[in-house]
Order: sequence, then C-alpha cells, then structure tokens
Amino acid sequence: MTRIQAGINAPVPSLARYLFLVAIPGADVHGALQKLAELVDGEHSVVGLGRSLVLLLGCEVAGLSVFPRSSGSGIELPSTPVDLWCWLRGDDRGELMHRARGIEKALSGAFRLQQTIDAFQYGSGRDLTGYEDGTENPKAEAAYKSAFVQGQGRGLDGASFVAVQQWLHDFDSFEAMSSDEQDNTIGRRRSDNEELDDAPSSAHVKRTAQESFDPEAFVLRRSMPWAEGNVAGLLFVAFGKSFAAFEALLNRMVGAEDGVTDALFRFTHPLTGAYFWCPPMKNGRLDLSAIGLQ
Repeated sequence: MTRIQAGINAPVPSLARYLFLVAIPGADVHGALQKLAELVDGEHSVVGLGRSLVLLLGCEVAGLSVFPRSSGSGIELPSTPVDLWCWLRGDDRGELMHRARGIEKALSGAFRLQQTIDAFQYGSGRDLTGYEDGTENPKAEAAYKSAFVQGQGRGLDGASFVAVQQWLHDFDSFEAMSSDEQDNTIGRRRSDNEELDDAPSSAHVKRTAQESFDPEAFVLRRSMPWAEGNVAGLLFVAFGKSFAAFEALLNRMVGAEDGVTDALFRFTHPLTGAYFWCPPMKNGRLDLSAIGLQ
C-alpha cells in the first residue's frame, strides 16, 4: 500500500479544496507535471489526470475513459471533462488556500485553473440533508481491493480511477417532503441511519446496493458537502480499481436497467461529471512513468 496516494484511503478531512485545470495549447505540459510530481505527497494532496491530458502526452492508460453523458426519464447527467484534478486535504482553510496557490504557480503557463470548489465535513460525515454519507464504504483490505489497481505492472499498480461530480441540492423541494418521504427517498432513517426494509424500489440505498450487482459494484466514496452563499450540495467523489462499478451504479440510478429512477433526483442533480486516473507514488512523489515522465 506504500505505492498508493494515501489520501485516497484516508478518512475524509475536515476541509478540502478541489482544483480543476485545463492544459494551455502549445505549453510545456511535461515540465509542469514534473514540477507537480515534486509538490504532491499523495496524502495531503491527491492528483488525477484526465484522458485528454494523457492523450496530449501521446500516451494511453488502460481503463481511462471520458465520463459518459447519460440520461433517464427527465434526468440529464452531464459530461464535463477537464485535464487535471487536484484534491487538497486539510483542516485549515488558509493553509489550503496557500497550498492551492503554490500548485497554481507551479503549473502557470501550462495549465489554466477552470474551477475551484471548497468543501467541508458536516457533522460526523453527513450530507447537508442530514443523512450519513458513505455508510456502505468498503473497509481495510476490501477498500484497497476495490479502489486500487493491482497486478498491472510498474507505473500502474497502486493507481486508482476516480469519478467526480458536483451535485446541486434543491433544499426547498427536500424540505417540502415529510420526514417519512425523506427517509424513503434515501432508504434509511435519518435519526439512526438504519436501512428501511420496506423502502420503495426507487430509494437511493436500494438503487445503489453495491452487493446486489454481479459482479459486486463496490467503490470507495470520499464525498464532501460544498456551499457557496446559499447554493450548496455534494461534491461526489468515488474511487475504484476501474470505472466499471461506478458505471453500474450510475446506470441503475438513471433507470437504464428497469426504468426505475433513483429518488435522489427529486431534490438534487449533478452539474458536472469527470473521470480521472490517479497515478501511484514512488519514492515519495507521483509516479508518472506510465505516461512517459520519470
């Protein structure tokens, strides 16, 4: 496990800042990434590369694709790929700001910052609706097997694939529901986090029961709430050894299997959707050998 970006397997931090960057045409992307590899420790800062960036470098990473745009009954899931993603983890907002500036400076001239999202832990790790998030996360060895590449060779083992979506909540719609409706939407009681056996088939927990897929569709969730003024939601982050488990979950949520859409869409929807490859670590720095950078 020493080859992984340790922040992926660590508990959700108190605070986070997410940077979404795009490459500048004709710029020295190679040099900028080598600088980034020196800055990132994989624990306090986690990095992911988009497929467009890997292709720009003249390489391929097996399994790395573009986030699929999909739709269901009255539902549209956008695909908004970017080149580079940085997840800065910490417990001091000022320190995160300075660390973000350091990364931006190191990448200046080669990458342009497209979006910054600040996130935070709410309570004991809850969504802003008050429901516990990530209850079914795999733990210990199961988490490692679900989230990290193994047996693929140098430069690939210890890597991870991550799906990132910014979800926007409609709190007025959510608060207009009765407590029972809210619980049935999620499929758990907010009061004690107990799963409801008699929840409708549209309940989020039933739609995404990871053990109900064949093969089982376990992902390692590291989502955090975000807020900007009175606008807020969830920054959904799910790591996997591939995108297969996430896509199985997503297809069922939009009703691709049986026409039943996830009740979550009654009060929330994604604004963005992007995939990234999170390279492994070697000797305390990002191992970019799989994309031709030492």
